[in-house]
Amino acid sequence: MKKAKRSERAVPQIDPDEILPEYDFSRARPNKYAPRYQKGALVVTLDPEVAQVFQTAEDVNQTLRLLARIIRAGRDRRSNKTPGA
Repeated sequence: MKKAKRSERAVPQIDPDEILPEYDFSRARPNKYAPRYQKGALVVTLDPEVAQVFQTAEDVNQTLRLLARIIRAGRDRRSNKTPGA
């Protein structure tokens, strides 16, 4: 007897919202790191020598904010120079 083609075989219909019995989430815990990955947050891996200097996220963010202000100020000064002066 010929095997039925794959498209002709009976395929059980599974509700996508239904969790299959082989998945057991009874021991699952909420992700304790989830709040860190808020919408718009960016995760960056620091090299070990940089991580020794900046030990907290606040240290990194404070320094980067200061650096961003310095960069913007330099750009503003250059763009405000009059040509030929």
